[in-house]
Amino acid sequence: MSAAAPTGASPITSSGRLNSLGFAKPAAQTRVVAAMSGGVDSSVVAAMLAREGYDVVGITLQLYDHGAAVNKPGACCAGQDIHDARRAADGLGIPHYVLDYESRFRQAVMEEFADSYLAGETPIPCVRCNQTVKFADLMRMAKELGADCLATGHYVQRMEGARGAELWRGNDPNRDQSYFLFATTREQLDFLRFPLGGMEKPAVRALAAEFGLKAADKPDSQDICFVPDGKYQAIVEKLRPGAIEPGEIVHVDGRVMGEHKGVINFTIGQRRGLGVATGEPLFVVKLDAEAKRVIVGPREALRVKHITLKEVNWIGEPVREEDALDGREILVRVRSTRAPVPGRLRIGAGWAVELDDAEEGVAPGQAAVFYERASPRVLGGGWIARTA
Repeated sequence: MSAAAPTGASPITSSGRLNSLGFAKPAAQTRVVAAMSGGVDSSVVAAMLAREGYDVVGITLQLYDHGAAVNKPGACCAGQDIHDARRAADGLGIPHYVLDYESRFRQAVMEEFADSYLAGETPIPCVRCNQTVKFADLMRMAKELGADCLATGHYVQRMEGARGAELWRGNDPNRDQSYFLFATTREQLDFLRFPLGGMEKPAVRALAAEFGLKAADKPDSQDICFVPDGKYQAIVEKLRPGAIEPGEIVHVDGRVMGEHKGVINFTIGQRRGLGVATGEPLFVVKLDAEAKRVIVGPREALRVKHITLKEVNWIGEPVREEDALDGREILVRVRSTRAPVPGRLRIGAGWAVELDDAEEGVAPGQAAVFYERASPRVLGGGWIARTA
């Protein structure tokens, strides 16, 4: 099997056709910064572009130096990953740079992660990382290097629409990462390229083997990069010593069921490990961090239809007034592991989503991402502030 062009377009010819990245010039005159994490996806992106003859510059971000995670299979952004990215770039014959963004990452991602958990939320640090470090700081560096675009290994698609670049879900529903990229702005989308968006993971691994990349069999990253063992409580305690306080476990009917050692140890929808025994299955239905209370109740108490949002990013068609979107029928994804469900936008005092059918376990701190009903296009999204 031979490597395909990243977007399926034909290279430029004497008639002035666009190259595969959408620029009206030869690949050799098109500089691309490839974000190389050290994993198979980003390594394949760099290899595909290098084979096509693009002027590729690989950049790896050093976001932290968590000693215990350096050699952990399936981790991300660790010391071993930097080594793997450098080795891949050397094998491809492209320049490679490592940028130390540890302080920026700690401030923009890790500190916010800790504060969000302490506030009773369930944060998604990968979105914040894309929103700040990767699609802001790294993009700025790419432009300073004279790049025409920044290419990443995300499984999403960038499509040219009637009014400019659009963000679409990845072609493989099992790999689609559009949920984590809802905060991408129109300006960023103009500069970004996602060569793997139309591919499936087995084909990407086959390409990695064809290119002779050592990462061909490397496990996918599963954990939050700075929480490689899944023990996020320990990270929060380290960042905010003494901030975790005990409190009461309270039934939705007002009964005090027991005590807990910190709301950070619970998530919306949790059933196991509550530390209380009753004759009925109980679930965490709300976290009241201010009152230090964990509210539990029956499963039906988890169901919500109305979601209030904050920090909304709209990348659908331009509108003069936000309230013009009130009542717009959309699909909504409320967790990264769930399929989009029908709902409507509600624009009043702020942005909100009304679901056609109630969903369980919708947690503040997560995201609600909007999609068109008739196509895979991403319309934007926002952070979940409250549910009802």
